[in-house]
Amino acid sequence: MAQLAKTLLLVALVAMSAVELCRAIEFDERDLASDEALWDLYERWQTHHHVHRHHGEKGRRFGTFKENVRFIHAHNKRGDRPYRLSLNRFGDMGREEFRSTFADSRINDLRRAESPAAPAVPGFMYDGVTDLPPSVDWRKEGAVTAVKDQGHCGSCWAFSTVVSVEGINAIRTGSLVSLSEQELIDCDTDENGCQGGLMENAFEFIKSYGGVTTESAYPYRASNGTCDSVRSRRGQIVSIDGHQMVPTGSEDALAKAVANQPVSVAIDAGGQAFQFYSEGVFTGDCGTDLDHGVAAVGYGVSDDGTAYWIVKNSWGPSWGEGGYIRMQRGAGNGGLCGIAMEASFPIKTSPNPARKPRRALISRDTSSQ
Repeated sequence: MAQLAKTLLLVALVAMSAVELCRAIEFDERDLASDEALWDLYERWQTHHHVHRHHGEKGRRFGTFKENVRFIHAHNKRGDRPYRLSLNRFGDMGREEFRSTFADSRINDLRRAESPAAPAVPGFMYDGVTDLPPSVDWRKEGAVTAVKDQGHCGSCWAFSTVVSVEGINAIRTGSLVSLSEQELIDCDTDENGCQGGLMENAFEFIKSYGGVTTESAYPYRASNGTCDSVRSRRGQIVSIDGHQMVPTGSEDALAKAVANQPVSVAIDAGGQAFQFYSEGVFTGDCGTDLDHGVAAVGYGVSDDGTAYWIVKNSWGPSWGEGGYIRMQRGAGNGGLCGIAMEASFPIKTSPNPARKPRRALISRDTSSQ
């Protein structure tokens, strides 16, 4: 219990620091009054977020920065939606650049590819669940690690997978262990590393490979690499026994699953409002072009009665609510941003192995790095 208390305190401190970081770069009409004022804001934004642009690039990006600032300001001033936006570290990125860099896991494309996703365990184990609690937050139960940052690598699928495996392992064993996304990027050659992947395939890789190692044993590098079989057998190994899919499009079924464990979900995260989300229940406009893997780690109802999902992202703790977003629940049509269209979760009944069984691996081609 002492270790759990320390973990929860660390998560809370990280979230508090992130909130303070976001507040430090507020702006108002005076910053929008002229190009000179906006340029000063741009300089201040770069310093605050430690973004380094050479002079030519700054000039090219300034127009995009101005457009984003005005979009953020107009949204917050209007105040007709229950969420706010902030000038975060993506401030001078256009929508297409942002999408291609941070929301480009190509989940829809990969699902439509000729090679099908790994087969799930038939059925839905939580189908008969009734009397769901009004709110669930697996962070408070010690089943969610601190927010991580995927960097300039389309590896959200690996982060989404790891959140769910970390969660079910903590629930089944009572031990919260931070696991390695980089091992999945390097060793799961059925996926495309920083060029995207599917969470259900990654679950099956972990099952067949004998487990996944810890973050400390196999640290994240935000790039494709060759599988290090020696490093992958260091530290504690966490195994699973397969995965199941949540019935497609059903937010009720998703709630049943999330009430029992964190769940990997795919969403459309390429919109401008999502890019600059800061706080509140997100009800923004988005489609169902599933391009980003995240994890639903709870649900609840806001003070104004809006039902929401608690979603853990992988863009670092300075984005959103300490790295999380609350997304409207009960939006219909597969859920807001398609959150209930491609949900999956790991099954764990067996104990963790002492070490992995050896298995031949095919090294990833890194020539395109």
